[in-house]
Amino acid sequence: MIYPIKISKRDHLPRGKVLLIRTSAIVLSILFSGVILLFFGLNPIRIFGTIIEGALGSQMRIEQTIIRAIPLTVTSLGILVAFKMKFWNIGGEGQIMIGALFASFVALNFGDLPKPLLLLLMAIASMIGGGIWALIPAAFKAKMGTNETIFTLMMNYIAIKFITYLQFGPWRDPSAQGFPKIPNFSENGVLPALFGVHIGWVVAIVLVAAVYLFMNYTKKGYEISVVGASMDTARYAGMNIPSVIMTAMFISGGLCGLTGMIQASAIEKTLTYGLSANYGFTAIITTWLARLNAVAVLFVCIAFAVLLQGAAFIQSAMHVPSSVAGVVQGVILFFVLGSEFFLQYRVRLGKGSGLFVSAGKEA
Repeated sequence: MIYPIKISKRDHLPRGKVLLIRTSAIVLSILFSGVILLFFGLNPIRIFGTIIEGALGSQMRIEQTIIRAIPLTVTSLGILVAFKMKFWNIGGEGQIMIGALFASFVALNFGDLPKPLLLLLMAIASMIGGGIWALIPAAFKAKMGTNETIFTLMMNYIAIKFITYLQFGPWRDPSAQGFPKIPNFSENGVLPALFGVHIGWVVAIVLVAAVYLFMNYTKKGYEISVVGASMDTARYAGMNIPSVIMTAMFISGGLCGLTGMIQASAIEKTLTYGLSANYGFTAIITTWLARLNAVAVLFVCIAFAVLLQGAAFIQSAMHVPSSVAGVVQGVILFFVLGSEFFLQYRVRLGKGSGLFVSAGKEA
């Protein structure tokens, strides 16, 4: 027996249906996560309550949640610029690390400069470093049409291994008694705090507004969107496509590099090979969930930070294995990301052209 399934792209979906689909995805993700937790012999109500408590239950926990949201937001904005052009930048991790490397070079060699000047130079250096690292795959894509997904992914490991080499070799602190550690920054190289959290949160909010305005109200932002929609259209309109690709990727890598400076300055206070903490990969998810909207990125990243902080809390407070927390995160992401398919495509059963699937074969 043949069961016809017709899949067609949606032209427009009313807000009510969008809200219904997304709400259904969240509810189903919670229900299925609860079933999995019961399978592990855990109380799902208690687990979910503890996740919220661990992320928002006290001032200190809220601050930790914000600290997680900051690098995720800035990196997601960088990924957004590249994805808007349909350049699949999977190299956020490497760009974060190279940005941190450039910022650290400035902090370690010019630590006596006045704090505002030093921090400004560190930020500029980090954006240049991340931008240059992103320009390498962009140049190959623009000139030779290489696959940017594989290229950017492989460059992550080059960046991380190079910084590992520096940490265990040339940049190792001689006063660390043999411990593989790069010297700490001077106090002038550390971001100050505002309302209990380093001022990276101010930077993140400003960048959300800046990227939104850039993508929606500038010529270059328009060109990036047109190249992403159709290269043929962009070429017909007389746009310099290689130039657009290079510009977008420099901005994308620069924002990711700025994340490296924020993490090195405010969190680690030095350069370490684990500084990126998978934010480059996680930002890919948050960028898609925000549907490439800069304002939505802020709220999605805050929600995701709540999940990350809460999952970390239940591991220590309830002695729940990290694998269980990972399963819960994975189930929630599966449903939420899966809902994006139904927001963009209509699936119908019935006669007519479309996708036909039978028990043993496809037709």
